[in-house]
Amino acid sequence: MESHSINGERQKPQTKALWKVFWILLVITAFEFGVAFGLDADTFKWTKILIFIIMTIVKAYYIVGTFMHLKDEVKTMIWSIILPALFVVWLLVALIIEGGYIGLVRG
Repeated sequence: MESHSINGERQKPQTKALWKVFWILLVITAFEFGVAFGLDADTFKWTKILIFIIMTIVKAYYIVGTFMHLKDEVKTMIWSIILPALFVVWLLVALIIEGGYIGLVRG
């Protein structure tokens, strides 16, 4: 199936951009494996966790922006997706942190 623009012209395939994102994700994943197996789990526990969180956010940015075509959308739509997601993440973090106190209050 051919891809056409509004005026009937054929669009160029996006394979170059897709390969670029593939290589970026591959490098980030290789770096994560290096961190996971290269750093001592006891000594660098929080450093590893922070690196994994940052790298996961970077990979999610590339995946959502490229494969879900979000980078081509209007900024208002992007924020309407990101803000609720941030609130859900905040809720999960708050429940994890504050959830342990329920036993102290009732006990």
